[in-house]
Amino acid sequence: METIFEIQRRLHEECDRLVMAMSEELMIPKKTTKEKVLADHRIKIYLERYQTCSKSLLELYQDKDGERKQEITNMSVNEFKEFYSQFNGLIEFHSNHGNNVAVPASIEFDKLKDQLNDPAYLAEVVKFSDVENYGQYLDLHECYDNFVNLKGIDKIDYITYLSEFNKFVDIPRKQKNLKYKGYLQLLHDYLHSFITRSRPLFFELEHTVKRNELQFEDMWKNGIVPGWEKVREVDDDALLNLNEFGKWEDLTYLGLDRLKAALQALGMKCGGTLEERAQRLFASKDDKNQENERKRMMNLNKEKDIAQLEYQIVKMSELVDDQIYETKINLQRKQARYTLDESDEDSMDEVESDDDDGIPYNPKNLPLGYDGKPIPYWLYKLHQLHFTYECEICGNYKYNGPKAFQNHFSEWRHAHGMRCLGIPNTAHFANITKIEDALVLWDKVKEQTFSKMWVPANEEEFEDSRGNILSKKVFLDLQKQGLL
Repeated sequence: METIFEIQRRLHEECDRLVMAMSEELMIPKKTTKEKVLADHRIKIYLERYQTCSKSLLELYQDKDGERKQEITNMSVNEFKEFYSQFNGLIEFHSNHGNNVAVPASIEFDKLKDQLNDPAYLAEVVKFSDVENYGQYLDLHECYDNFVNLKGIDKIDYITYLSEFNKFVDIPRKQKNLKYKGYLQLLHDYLHSFITRSRPLFFELEHTVKRNELQFEDMWKNGIVPGWEKVREVDDDALLNLNEFGKWEDLTYLGLDRLKAALQALGMKCGGTLEERAQRLFASKDDKNQENERKRMMNLNKEKDIAQLEYQIVKMSELVDDQIYETKINLQRKQARYTLDESDEDSMDEVESDDDDGIPYNPKNLPLGYDGKPIPYWLYKLHQLHFTYECEICGNYKYNGPKAFQNHFSEWRHAHGMRCLGIPNTAHFANITKIEDALVLWDKVKEQTFSKMWVPANEEEFEDSRGNILSKKVFLDLQKQGLL
């Protein structure tokens, strides 16, 4: 059992080794963006472990339970008694755990460095898509698909979306519904995840988010949130003091528009004739506006959540301005490389004469590119997207092109299918698409694994007094017969 001082010594040594590992990592020059990002993630892992050790050391030095002070007293009063007490504790510990091998701190840290330098391990810790290129570009395709599918939103191309995805003032308030809130949440989560993955040493992110929340609360209280200033003023001015009206007929003199605005401010149904609106509004006076006030507060809270998400996205987009600019430049450079195939010039002429509905002309059912138009036919043939591969393990899902087919073996759909079959998704089952083939191969792998296992009854050996090597069964039979 370790003493308090031994635990402190071990923690101090671990902190020193962590500082040395971080220093060595910073001294190595990095040439590419990938090397810089992976090095920052390694340093982050070292820092998190250093903080854990420092916190443990602080708790030991504070000595809230008084064990450290008691240990110092025992060592100063009767040092020999304390020495033999610890010595007997060591003997008892090793007698109970004699087979345990102590691993020195140097070997442990060498294994940690080897693990962090392993590309396979870092690929699990740091996950970037091919488009992101280790934090160099943004991959907002999923957010873009959700945006163009919003009802009442003007359809724009992907490059324009990159320039305007954080401009929420131009979007009408009537379009900001629950689906729009889901889109904002998806965009917010992606930006937060991207900043965390591409800038792992940016520890001010959480403080920045909290500071933005406080700033938003002040701006919302004062009614100066961009895009929501007039909304709050209209809602406050639209309310009516129903105590000034003795009967519902008095409300009819206000007119249809005024009654509609008052009903909307209370979160009530605003349709119907003039008399129906007046009766509905006057009826809210009898129940003291409790239900209507509750609906109004729910509506305000929903608007506040949407406004807060918009404000957070605007602030976080300022942190990735460079990546947004680089993404647009990269997309424009890729589009400039595309050349028209001579065999498809007639088709491209028809694409230019599309209808006003914005649906691209796509007679060959080609995949769409970043600009929302079909990719060139030569590129379609180059990537062999006209070949279809079917996987029975994935539920007869079809993959277009050999690249997508090879990549799907490490994706969630194939892994889920293998897990349902009770088979681990290892390298043994690469390129296996049939359920029957996978089960047969799994039985064969289990048999081979069992045959390689050590069986004591067959492989355990004994030596007699003359030095002869005998199996366990033969040795026991000869021993029973007294021939040894």
